[in-house]
Amino acid sequence: MNKTIGEALDFIQEFRPLIVSSTRREIVIAPPFTALRPVAERLRESNLSVAAQDIAAETDPGAFTGEVSGSMIAEAGASHVIIGHSERRQYYCETDESVNKKTGAALHVGLIPIVCVGERLEERDAGRAEAVVGSQLARGLANLTPSEALRMILAYEPVWAIGTGRTATPDTAEQMHSFIRSRVQQMFGDSVAEGARILYGGSVKPDNVEGLIGRPNIDGALVGGACLEAKSFAGIVNVIIDLKKVDQ
Repeated sequence: MNKTIGEALDFIQEFRPLIVSSTRREIVIAPPFTALRPVAERLRESNLSVAAQDIAAETDPGAFTGEVSGSMIAEAGASHVIIGHSERRQYYCETDESVNKKTGAALHVGLIPIVCVGERLEERDAGRAEAVVGSQLARGLANLTPSEALRMILAYEPVWAIGTGRTATPDTAEQMHSFIRSRVQQMFGDSVAEGARILYGGSVKPDNVEGLIGRPNIDGALVGGACLEAKSFAGIVNVIIDLKKVDQ
């Protein structure tokens, strides 16, 4: 819940000249609902895409006051949508079942779901991190076909490392990303697992992103507070572009 329309457009104007040109890297901006259309219009014919921060589970119009459907999001110019973010789970009672419905709703209208999973501190301390994330994947992605699974992006959010100043070490993050990829392989097969994009999202900053993105199973970053300032976010993006030049 940051940035008015004017603030979002000012951010885009400052951010775009700061990032290194790259046609092979995918950069997605997720403004609030009110700024989706203006930001999408400003980014038309650029290499930046737009995501919504949430989506209604329902696909048909109806009496769902306050909800925003996938078709509305797509019409506003977004191509992606974040689903099951840790804050939605923590503050707004998101469940694995609602994540599953929202993922289906996004795919129904051609949006790319960015599906978030991650454990809380007490769950990690109890040695249940993989069990929790495995259950989130099994329930949140239930009934998806392999072709649908190929279209999604996954994001690992260690909840204990968000807004606390703590960050999972590269080894810890890589271990969980490897586990997530193995679960995707079990659920959808080798080709989906190999093509899966798994982002890390836990207090990512310009000074720690290099160690994270250098790991084989960490494909990118889901950036929170550090993306509110254009120079900070551009610093993260440029590090990732530079590290991934070998892929270009």
